Amino acid sequence: MSTDIVTPSAAGGAPAIVLDGQAVLTSVPLGTLLRYFDGEPCPPARFTRKLSAWKNRNGTGRLIEKSFDNSTAGSRYPATFTLHLANYGSGGVIALIVNQTMTVTTELRFEVIERPAPGMVRVLTRDDKREELHHLAENMAAAEAWMANNRYLNAVVEIVGEEGAGAEPVGRAA
Repeated sequence: MSTDIVTPSAAGGAPAIVLDGQAVLTSVPLGTLLRYFDGEPCPPARFTRKLSAWKNRNGTGRLIEKSFDNSTAGSRYPATFTLHLANYGSGGVIALIVNQTMTVTTELRFEVIERPAPGMVRVLTRDDKREELHHLAENMAAAEAWMANNRYLNAVVEIVGEEGAGAEPVGRAA
């Protein structure tokens, strides 16, 4: 599994670096928009079942979760990461959230489409083996406004570009 395959970008611009699942887990920051693909060409629209299966293995999603170690009771499972694909609803109410969880051993390949801009703010929860992105805000004021309406226990805010400086816990003391 190579992490440095270079292919033409989907947008026809500069060459893009193709990543495997392990590279996504270890080197891509939460909030990054990724394209995932299997390398197969898109079937014609008249083949609806083949097209539906192809769309399940080729698309875009935002990286929202990383689970580094999934060991339980003597059995060991590969680490996973989750992409947020879509929200469905109406009238400002989300009725269905579509996420796709993949193991680091997936045969799919990934390409970075867009990284979070420096200065954006991630609202996260973390524990020893997992970190999850709940919201990606334009600035700290927008993150605080979102957090006032959406309570998470042990929420952490992290300013993009300052990952090494450490995250700042937000919330009430126990």
